[in-house]
This record gives sequence, structure tokens and C-alpha cells, in this order.
Amino acid sequence: MIRIGITGQAGFIGTHLYNTLSLNKDKYECIPFQDEYFHAEETLDAFVLQCDVIVHLAAMNRHNDPDVLYRTNIELVQKLIASMERTQSKPYVIMSSSLQEERDNLYGRSKREGRELLNQWADRNDAAFTGLIIPNVFGPFGVPFYNSVISTFSHQVVNNLEAKIEVDACLKLIYVGDLVDRIISLTTEYTENTEEHRKHIKVNDNASTEGNKSTDPNSQFSILNSQLERSDSQFSILNSQLNKPERLIHVEHMAEYKVTELLEKLKGFREIYLVKGIFPDLNSRLELCLFNTFRSYIPKEHFPVKYKKNADPRGVYVEAMKFCSGGQAAFSTTVPGITRGNHFHIRKVERFAVIQGKASIKLRKYGSDEVIEYILDGSEPGYVDMPIWYTHNITNIGDGELLTMFWINEFYDPADPDTYFEEV
Repeated sequence: MIRIGITGQAGFIGTHLYNTLSLNKDKYECIPFQDEYFHAEETLDAFVLQCDVIVHLAAMNRHNDPDVLYRTNIELVQKLIASMERTQSKPYVIMSSSLQEERDNLYGRSKREGRELLNQWADRNDAAFTGLIIPNVFGPFGVPFYNSVISTFSHQVVNNLEAKIEVDACLKLIYVGDLVDRIISLTTEYTENTEEHRKHIKVNDNASTEGNKSTDPNSQFSILNSQLERSDSQFSILNSQLNKPERLIHVEHMAEYKVTELLEKLKGFREIYLVKGIFPDLNSRLELCLFNTFRSYIPKEHFPVKYKKNADPRGVYVEAMKFCSGGQAAFSTTVPGITRGNHFHIRKVERFAVIQGKASIKLRKYGSDEVIEYILDGSEPGYVDMPIWYTHNITNIGDGELLTMFWINEFYDPADPDTYFEEV
């Protein structure tokens, strides 16, 4: 079990990291953190003492006074270091930094100098530390006007607000899910390497002890002294062989786009998806990540969307699913009172379309208590699309059979189902 603490747990990256770790409770234990811990040495020390790994994400990204921003970020690092030294703790520390390090501004200086302070702490204590230089991070649930220009544009485009471009810069982008995977892989690699190192020490120690038995007390004492010398030597060698993680990693970006290009993509999503109800081409991973980010800003009032019914003497015709890429379509029948679902996805795009009968579709964001409910009736066919990280279900609340159509953007893969069971 790897015990991981996240400073800035409630922030954009912190929330995604915490939630992803919580999907694998057999391997990771998340040590809860609150921002108030930085204001009380006792609670901060208690937090630090519990952690095998600390991911330091806590930072101020924006402030009207750049001096306040600089001082705050440096003080957060200083307080974390002071706590680790007070408690004589040596967790593996990972700190998020930014491409802004290369720029001559106080935010960039605060990240660069904060990283150097942790470098010095690691040198003094023979501890493990990695600083991550991270590209522009985007993803669902970021705060508009704070976390990412993509969050800001998505919010503006979805709500039909004017989006202004001040500088048409070229942005290096990384999806928050990919960044989280990179951080988790670092913690896993280091802790597994450390555990393997401990096993080597134990095996060598046991082998040396078993191979040097004698009944002569004097001989035993001489052998023991000799063995201790060899054991110390072996420990030094093994300790030097323990590969410390890299001190500085430049996290690779997934794509590079100009600001104007990103805005046009998001406007395209609005036209084809929000206005026309058509799923865009999602074969590219970048397009899928951008689309999932975009739709996380759609107001809940947008759903359910009612279909246009084309009726004539023969009956009714409804265009139910339109999509610009492949995927998987299916339908189900459900008897009265039965519920299907109670799971969520972290990458898949999914549509529930009620064609016949009466249904309750419920959604709840992972980690939240708020439940959203939509009532759909086959007399007015309609659909609800499932956002990622929202557990969802559908219940037949009518007297007759419920007929539901489903579309998902990828084929079901039992080896990688992207399905996490959680009661709504």
C-alpha cells in the first residue's frame, strides 16, 4: 500500500489525482489534506508523518499583486520543508512546476525557486525529489478564467458568450488525465524500486548469517564482527545502487495549438453537438479529450434533448443517433421497477435515448452528493448524454416495458472496460 498525500488536493489537478488514485484502493491510500494544514504546524506535521509520497500541487496561480503570488508560493514550499525536517520525515516529494519557469515573471520565479528549495532539502537529507515542468494543463471541471484558457473558452462558447483573444500564442498542451497517469507512474516506480531494494538487503543479510555459524564463542564473535563489517559494506553498496528518481522532468506535451485554433475547435463542437445533436469525430485522442472537457461545461438544463418526430399514416420515424466516427450502438428492454447502470466512465462518451416507456435517468458527479434526475417519456422520445466522472443509472418508472437505445464512442473491451461501479 502506497500512502500518498496531495497538497492542493481540492484544486483542479489535485482533484483529478485524488479521484484517480481512489479507483485503486488496494494499491493506494490517499492521505486527506486541507489547505488549512499550512496554517497549523501540528496538523501539517501529522499529515507529513503519514505519507510515503507527497505531491506538492498547492500554489497560487493568479493574483492582482504579483508580489503576493510570489511570497505565497515560496512560503508554501518553506512550510512543507520545515514540517518534514521537524518530523525527520523523508517522503518522496513530487512538485508541479510550469513552463513559466523560463519566463521573467514572479510566478515563474516562485516555481523555479520553490523547486530549488526542495532540491536543497533532498540534498541535505539524502531524500528523493522530482520537479515536474508541466505544459498547459486542460481537462474537465477546471475553473474558467483561472485554470486554463480551454476552460475559459469552453464556458464562454457553451453559454454563447463572446470569447476574446488577447495574444494568439502557441500553447503546448497536456490533458489532465495524462498528467495524473505520469505522476502515479513516478510514485509507483519509486516505491517499487525502494521495496525491491529492501528485499535485497534482507536476502543478503539472511544469507550471510546462515553461512557463518560456529559453536566457538570467540569464533562466533570474530565472525560476527567480520559479518557486521561486510553487512555495512553491503548496505552502503546497495544504498548507492538504489536509483533515486530524476530531479527534473520536462513532461511531454500531447499537442501544440495556437489559441485561435483552439477557439475554432470549441466553436465547432458547439455547432455540431449542441445545436445539431451530432457527435463530432472522436477518433483522435486529442479531439476526445477536448470534447470531454468542452461538454463538462454544458449546463444540466440542456438535457434531456427531445427528438424530432416525423409522423405519417404509416407511423413515426425518429433520427436517433448521428456521429462522425465509429462506435457501438445497442438497445435494451427493461421491465418496470428495474434499474440498470450505477457506474461511470473516465474517457467514454455515451448517450441514453428513451424510445418507449417512461424512465428516470440519474447522475451524480464522483465525490459529490448532488444527484441530477431527468424524467423521459417515450411519447416524446429524447436523450441524455453521460458526462465523464458522473456515475449514472436508468430506471423503468412506467407500467410497461422500457426501450432504450445506447451509443458509445468505442467498442467494449473486457481488458480495458473504462467502467467503474458506484451507486448513484
